[in-house]
Amino acid sequence: MINKHSKFYKPPTVRERLKSLKDMVIYSILFWKGRSKGMIHTRNLEWSDLRYIFFPKGFERYGYLGAQIWNEESVYFKALYPLVLALDHEAKPKWCPRWFLRFLHVFGNDKSIVRVRNRRLSNLLSKLTKGIGFWDWKTKWQDYDLRISIVAPKHLQDLAGWIEDGFYSRGRQNELVEKIQALDPDASIIWGSIERFEKQLEELEEGLNPK
Repeated sequence: MINKHSKFYKPPTVRERLKSLKDMVIYSILFWKGRSKGMIHTRNLEWSDLRYIFFPKGFERYGYLGAQIWNEESVYFKALYPLVLALDHEAKPKWCPRWFLRFLHVFGNDKSIVRVRNRRLSNLLSKLTKGIGFWDWKTKWQDYDLRISIVAPKHLQDLAGWIEDGFYSRGRQNELVEKIQALDPDASIIWGSIERFEKQLEELEEGLNPK
């Protein structure tokens, strides 16, 4: 700390004060402005990023993990939400507030799972969360064919696999039941097995179309 009462203290000139102010303004602008280097582009930060950090809406509170689930009323949200809670429980240090992790997510990772805005802040986020993240989720061949991509310990990977299997099983069974009931509205429905429904549907189709 500068001792202004010291006989060696020399107050800055007007020019030095203006230069210091200019450097501070330039640094502030560069801190918020996106940059471009080769194929990598970072975005310009907006006031909505501060809102996301300090006043998150719903699922945004877990945004530091990576992927987002935009429609909180969807069946996908209900299927994935338990996994997100488990990831958050494993990733967030007990002493660390989520707003700080979201801050690192914005200013370190550019609110992305592929870009890096500030290497030091990005590394700090990875260190605090032990590298745990929710990279992506999507459906592939059918709307119930859920695919989940996370970076996490084995027990969380297993949980993601069970969610994928359960979501597929429930969706496939619903699809088969609709086809069965379209052929026989009074058909007996016993939930729990895709194979049983496939056999039941096959028998109904053979009965309606005998060889």
